[in-house]
Amino acid sequence: MVKKLIESLNSVLLGKQEQVEMLVMALLADGHVLIEDVPGTGKTTIAKALAAAIGADFARIQFTPDLLPADVTGGAVFKANTGEFEIRKGPVFTQVLLADEINRASPRTQSSLLEAMEERQVSLEGERHALPKLFMVLATENPVEFHGVFPLPEAQMDRFLVRLSLGYPTAETELGILRAHRDGRPLDTLKAVTTPDEIIAVRNDVRKIHIDESLEMYVVSLVQATRTNPAVRLAASPRAGINLIKMAQACAYVAGRDFVNPDDIQHVFFPVMEHRVFAKDSNTPGASRQILEGILKQVRVPK
Repeated sequence: MVKKLIESLNSVLLGKQEQVEMLVMALLADGHVLIEDVPGTGKTTIAKALAAAIGADFARIQFTPDLLPADVTGGAVFKANTGEFEIRKGPVFTQVLLADEINRASPRTQSSLLEAMEERQVSLEGERHALPKLFMVLATENPVEFHGVFPLPEAQMDRFLVRLSLGYPTAETELGILRAHRDGRPLDTLKAVTTPDEIIAVRNDVRKIHIDESLEMYVVSLVQATRTNPAVRLAASPRAGINLIKMAQACAYVAGRDFVNPDDIQHVFFPVMEHRVFAKDSNTPGASRQILEGILKQVRVPK
């Protein structure tokens, strides 16, 4: 099933094998994804393709400065014919939610997703409403725009399991994209290759993937190293270690193994950690990446 899902997504998003695999791993690890890139690189397409390929309900919220929290979560609406208030659920009540250009909305509206992302529920008028068992947020943002945007706060960033960047395609891949769109959009013909229930069942299998105690300590050492590095302004939280293990288990599952090895942890290290660790030198592009590269080289790998 996983192989078919990856192949299906690759047929729509050409030349992005690694990003597609990371997205599928995040899905199997029951996490949310932040996709950061310039316009036109396929951020929205990959979200729609994922929902279509797994047969999930899909909703899109275009985040704008005037978007209100109630536009995301819903709220009480007065019904004139009955004279009573009625709870109307917002677009967050879906299975795959695309939060498009999330950094264009105010921090208050951004935070309306916090409860949904972490607790898989939404509080409306004092009542808690559960979200579907399969609930995944794919948020996009444009990293090169600074006017009219509100950077995601650290607490919100930490809710995302991974951060991905699609990047521009190669010349060969771009030619393939042009040809694929001559007769319509490939996304329109994408068929479901699995179901939400099957994804939930696979998630249970992923949680059972064995990880040796030495590798658990390896993860702890990696996370701890971010807290002792003098160049770090904000280090990784305990959630980072939890998510690193979850993604490593998903990586092993996708590779067809029932155990985690050090390569799995290293493979998912940057997508899981880079958006959680902030360097003191915020003016240097890639400063956090350089710190994490040093940590990965510094911490001893278990044999």
